[in-house]
Amino acid sequence: EEEEEEASSGIGKHLAIELAKNGVKLVLSARRGAELENVKRECLTQSRGLLQPIDILVMQMDMLEISRHQQFFDHVLQHFGRLDILVNNAGRSQRANWEDISLKVDQELFQLDVFSVVNLSRIAVRYFKGANIRGHIAVTSSTAGLIPVPNSASYTAAKYSIHGYFGALQTEHPDMDVTIFCPGPTFTEFLQDAFTDREGVKYGQSVRPTDKRMTAERCGHLFAIALANKLHINWVGRFPISLLLYICLYFPNIRVFFTKYVSLSGLKKIRDSN
Repeated sequence: EEEEEEASSGIGKHLAIELAKNGVKLVLSARRGAELENVKRECLTQSRGLLQPIDILVMQMDMLEISRHQQFFDHVLQHFGRLDILVNNAGRSQRANWEDISLKVDQELFQLDVFSVVNLSRIAVRYFKGANIRGHIAVTSSTAGLIPVPNSASYTAAKYSIHGYFGALQTEHPDMDVTIFCPGPTFTEFLQDAFTDREGVKYGQSVRPTDKRMTAERCGHLFAIALANKLHINWVGRFPISLLLYICLYFPNIRVFFTKYVSLSGLKKIRDSN
C-alpha cells in the first residue's frame, strides 16, 4: 500500500516509522524538507530491507497552499501509480482564554486544522471513487474533539468540526474506510507552535518532562494499529484520560457535574497532564 502523511516530527514521524517496519510504501510530506529526509533515512533503516529509497517519496508541502493540493496529489500518483491511504496529520494546538481570542486566530486555526485537511481529503475521495479503489482516509483529531477542554476554544471547535466532516464522510461512503484518531496529551513539541489569542503569536513553551503524557513513539504505534484494523474512531492516552473520556462520553450528565464542581485550575491540570 502507498500512504501519504504529514510526517516531519512527533506523531507523524513515529507513525511513518511504524508503517515502514511493516513494509508500507510512504509519501512523507511537510514544510521542512531537511527533516523529512532524516525521517526517510530512519524509515529505511527500520524497514530492515522491506523498503528501498524509491519506496519512500519525500514531498515538501505546505498544507495552507490549498491551490496546489491537486498538483501535490498528482505528483504522488506519478511516482507510485496509485494511493491507498491518506493520513491527515497537519495541525496546530492552542492556549488562550475564551474571551480573549481574536476572530482572526479562529479563522487561521480553522484554515489549517480543518479546511486544508478537508480540501485534500476531498481530492483523495474523488480519486478513490474514480479509480474504483476502496480507499482509506485517516485524520488526527484529539481528545479535545470528543469533550471540550479549557484554554483551547478555537482548537476544540476545530476538532469538533473535523468529527463532523469525517463522520459525514463515514455516513455517505460506508464502503470507504475512514479513521478518526484521537490522541490525548503526548510528548511532542506541539506547544512551541501552538496558537494563542493573538494573530501571529505562538505559545512558545515546551512540554515538561514530568508531565504524564504518552510518548510520541507509543502514539505512533497505536495509530498504526488503528489504521491496520481500519478502526472508525478511537482515543488513546495515559490514565486517567481514557477513563475520563469513557465516563464523559457515555454519561454526559456526569461530565456537566464534573466540570461544574472541579475548579478551572484542576481542569487545566488534567488537560495538560501535570
